Amino acid sequence: MKKLLKRLASRLGRRHPELLVRLRYLIRFRRRIHLNPPQDLNEKIQYLSLRTDTTAWTRLSDKYAVRDYVSECGLAHILNTLYGVWDAADAIDFGALPQRFILKATHGSGDGYIVTDKSGLDEQQVRDVFRRTLAETYGLAEGNLHYSRIRPRIIAEALLENDERSSRYSTSLIDYKFWCFNGKARYILTCTNRTGSNKSQLLTYDTAWHPHPEYGLYNDHYLQGDPIPPPPNLDGMIEVAERLAKPFPVVRVDLYNLDGRILFGEMTFTSLGGFMNYYTPAFLQKAGSLITLP
Repeated sequence: MKKLLKRLASRLGRRHPELLVRLRYLIRFRRRIHLNPPQDLNEKIQYLSLRTDTTAWTRLSDKYAVRDYVSECGLAHILNTLYGVWDAADAIDFGALPQRFILKATHGSGDGYIVTDKSGLDEQQVRDVFRRTLAETYGLAEGNLHYSRIRPRIIAEALLENDERSSRYSTSLIDYKFWCFNGKARYILTCTNRTGSNKSQLLTYDTAWHPHPEYGLYNDHYLQGDPIPPPPNLDGMIEVAERLAKPFPVVRVDLYNLDGRILFGEMTFTSLGGFMNYYTPAFLQKAGSLITLP
């Protein structure tokens, strides 16, 4: 049933993306979306996605192509080590890869395929996984057409792991998600203690690192995180996020900080597809007011 619904949503997303967004929004939030004019964070993201040129979004949501943009911004030093890029699953050169690495599809969303010991890897199984992944057109079922235009490829990067300091506060990598509005970083969402069931702990801070648990809505999937100390080089991370975000009304810049080194994660223009339900309506309204639409 889920596959059928997704297939139907993808068809509607390709032909009538705004209608799909309106239906999904109504189902999730039990109210109609306002696009004339949009008000809160979700609505403004959807307005930009549906009614403005998102060509740049496609390039910067591509996990391989975005590396060029980061370099163009003078930030090549924050890029993770790249081991390879391939157009097809059968082209993956496992022999050229180290013992530990991560494989990602350039057009999708998720944590990727983690390999901690290549010697025990079932290469055919991995190829089968990515053959199916590359055949998918991501984004259509959410109405996020900029994802559907990404060229599907596979990249291999260095496997990042927590440093000693971060391990005190999280069993998984600490993901620092910088919400930037009109090129200015305003809030930082931390994602900690992710588990295999995709549960994670969330907590939002302002740029002075004051925690604001009251901004969040928590459930069995999105748990409330405990406050943690600010990362080393917080000011440097804000500078990086703002440099990358400068041209855009709204974007979330995801960074890591390991042993004091800032590392690039990704740029996200439609967080949770533009249907974020882990923030309170008051915060969504507050954040939306900071966005000046073109």
